[in-house]
Amino acid sequence: MIDIPVYNSSGSQVETLAVDEAKLGGHIRAQLLKQAYVRGHANRRQGSAATKGRGAKSGSTRKLYRQKGTGNARRGPLRTNIMRGGGVAFGKKPKSWRQDMPTKMRRLANRNAVLAKVVDFDGKPLENCELKIVDSLSHDAPSTKQFASLLDALKIDRNCLVAIADTRDAAARSARNIEGVSVSRIDQLNVFDVLNHRYLLVEKAAFTNYIESVSNGRNKAAPANVPAAVVDSDVEAEAKAEVEAQEGGD
Repeated sequence: MIDIPVYNSSGSQVETLAVDEAKLGGHIRAQLLKQAYVRGHANRRQGSAATKGRGAKSGSTRKLYRQKGTGNARRGPLRTNIMRGGGVAFGKKPKSWRQDMPTKMRRLANRNAVLAKVVDFDGKPLENCELKIVDSLSHDAPSTKQFASLLDALKIDRNCLVAIADTRDAAARSARNIEGVSVSRIDQLNVFDVLNHRYLLVEKAAFTNYIESVSNGRNKAAPANVPAAVVDSDVEAEAKAEVEAQEGGD
């Protein structure tokens, strides 16, 4: 169990929240996080870059002049890549950069990214915990000034991801106008967003529900008291079996 401090709106610690690290993957899985991060980055690529080759350029395909007897260098059509205004040689074409990843590995990586905000690679709590939990994020009305003062009280001096239950409430509308602050639903946390922000700010009630949700059958956490290599192999084996089952069904 790890104890995460809980703060109030004034930045004072009021209590600690005990979290079972096994529900978040047990330890930091650097290779899994790297694979999931690269996948998330690749899947955001539009892949629409395109250039025109010599076949796509408009113009005649006639040879400019005869091969021999003019004294000039050999010259083909006007649309070749060596001519000004001609086509591009080996130009870019639209393609998909999308990468796939087994569901169980993806969910484990999402949980493990949250754990990386709390502990280091040795499993020891970070001296400056990057997961900031507050007892309440309720606002009577949207107020950017009030939310900015909360960030100052929590000593959040870098970019921050605010994960809340409802992105339509007053707290979300208060945070979305601050530079370097992003807002996301806590049930949609992913590796790319979590690791792209230095701090993760959550409300205690929402974070407690998140921890409980990853313990159910769909978001089953890694087993406790099991060596890391065994857990990793089990996850890969289950993911491979799931893919094979889907292919067999098709």
